[in-house]
Amino acid sequence: MIKKEINIAFDDFGSIDELNETDRELCLEAVKALKNSHSPYSKFKVGAAVKLTSGKIVYGSNQENVAYPSGLCAERVALFAIGANYPDDKIISIAITASTDSFELKLPTTPCGACLQVMAESEKKQEQEFDILLYCIDGPIWKARGVGSFLPFLFFEDRLRG
Repeated sequence: MIKKEINIAFDDFGSIDELNETDRELCLEAVKALKNSHSPYSKFKVGAAVKLTSGKIVYGSNQENVAYPSGLCAERVALFAIGANYPDDKIISIAITASTDSFELKLPTTPCGACLQVMAESEKKQEQEFDILLYCIDGPIWKARGVGSFLPFLFFEDRLRG
């Protein structure tokens, strides 16, 4: 038996004021995306803003549906919109934030496993990692380079490509 360890690395910023201007602006764009959240069941709004190499910002917000699980997370809404509308425009970074009136958020909200896998596929497709900013409004921001810091065992099966 061989014991192995996985280490992850991310930057932990105490507030949005510690970020560079580009990252700060993208986090604030993610806050704007919250307004389009359709979350009448969970009351948990999630917003995502993705910056592309062209300078475009693509937004996503969680979209719930009474026919659960027909909804979709903010991250996948944004990433699938990029795939459908800007397939050749590479992703530089994504900022994700959340808000709810049900309880106080003290730490950033992390993406679900499905969203992390879609991020991984996006990175693989563009052959380049991107920055991931998890923004807790009025709280800390976690920043990592590449989805591998959040999902170390990425699922890829190249034989599925034919």
